[in-house]
Amino acid sequence: MTDITKDPICPLCLRPIPTDVPQSRHHLIPKLRGGKGGPTVLLHHICHREIHATLTEAELARDFATIDALRVHPRLAKFIGWVQKRPPGFHSRVPGKRRGR
Repeated sequence: MTDITKDPICPLCLRPIPTDVPQSRHHLIPKLRGGKGGPTVLLHHICHREIHATLTEAELARDFATIDALRVHPRLAKFIGWVQKRPPGFHSRVPGKRRGR
């Protein structure tokens, strides 16, 4: 009998998350906005960084507290389309604050 361990799937980009790739937990409602102890999802670190480079904590809590909502945000949708063309282990530096204010 073979033991096949499947890598978890990133719910944002839908690519596998290999165990040797940077990964992190995203609080669907930010901890500082009442989400401490609330639901989290495991994401590629690059996907998690893009979420926080795109949206403020207030925006995340108010309008983007689900994966479905995050996936349809215009900038995140563009990022998802781009990153899905990369291998699951792809990692790149996400620039600092790029929120257009």
